[in-house]
Amino acid sequence: MTDSDTPRHTIVVPASIPMVALLGPGDEHLTLIEKAFKADVHVRGNEITLQGESAEVALAERLMDELVTIIRTGQGITTETVERAIAMLRTETKERPADVLSLNILSNRGRTIRPKTLNQKRYVESIDKHTISFGIGPAGTGKTYLAMAKAVQALQSKNVNRIILTRPAVEAGERLGFLPGTLSEKIDPYLRPLYDALHDMLDPETIPKLLAAGTIEVAPLAYMRGRTLNDAFIILDEAQNTSPEQMKMFLTRLGFGSKMVVTGDVTQVDLPGGMKSGLRVVEEILTGIEDVGFNRLTSHDVVRHRLVGHIVAAYDEFEARRENGTGPHKTDPSGEGRRQRSHRA
Repeated sequence: MTDSDTPRHTIVVPASIPMVALLGPGDEHLTLIEKAFKADVHVRGNEITLQGESAEVALAERLMDELVTIIRTGQGITTETVERAIAMLRTETKERPADVLSLNILSNRGRTIRPKTLNQKRYVESIDKHTISFGIGPAGTGKTYLAMAKAVQALQSKNVNRIILTRPAVEAGERLGFLPGTLSEKIDPYLRPLYDALHDMLDPETIPKLLAAGTIEVAPLAYMRGRTLNDAFIILDEAQNTSPEQMKMFLTRLGFGSKMVVTGDVTQVDLPGGMKSGLRVVEEILTGIEDVGFNRLTSHDVVRHRLVGHIVAAYDEFEARRENGTGPHKTDPSGEGRRQRSHRA
């Protein structure tokens, strides 16, 4: 097929859209788009001409439309925005990338928190819809971060009177009794990630005041026992490290006017050997109960450094091979054979 036979389409970008915003500084967005599609992309003024396979040209045209829509919302686009929009279009979802990537949850000090993947948007919507929501997935998928943004949003809009953040203080390689300091100082490292996220969402000088007033409470899961939590947004983080009994205890703390979000990664359980994870069994117990939502995130939803997503996916693939008996330690526990073959190659 010659160039004259391949489909060609010209997009006229509205004059109100700066081309540098669409194409990126130094045309970095344009370069990314050219690599992502089997189509030639030519730009002249505010006209973009696409030529290549019909399906690819159509997809690239949809991408341009989505990016223009995002820019019209007033937010800038980055290479990450372009990459995520392309990924969503490739999955053939019915939801528009612009609707996902322009959904604002919380703004603070010029920074806006919003979902960055389709599963994250569905997770946020589940939090809005259900009294109890579960976010299950690997590290870096925004499970806790987005839940905390929704909690701060609920507090600021006066839908709740307080935020309660909790985690099980499970020993992962260290024993609490041997850590230096008071009980509070021993527990603090387990809660530190929650404080870090709060500092992204609230003015740092207001956080001590909110903590002192009890408007925000950050405490180990054991401190929840025997309480009824009314008019609160309650988040249980690292829930894979709860026992089934602890999970039941936590869920039954729910009071009137409250909302709960439970987050965790069932592949990262630090419980003592033989103890079941409450997060692993709760879905089987609560599936089908009205007003309870379960949401799963995957390596495709990792929003940390790009490499983190690849690391998570590689570990998932390794575990799958091991379970199927094809992993290196099944046939060669030391991995020595693999190293020797690699050296000979």
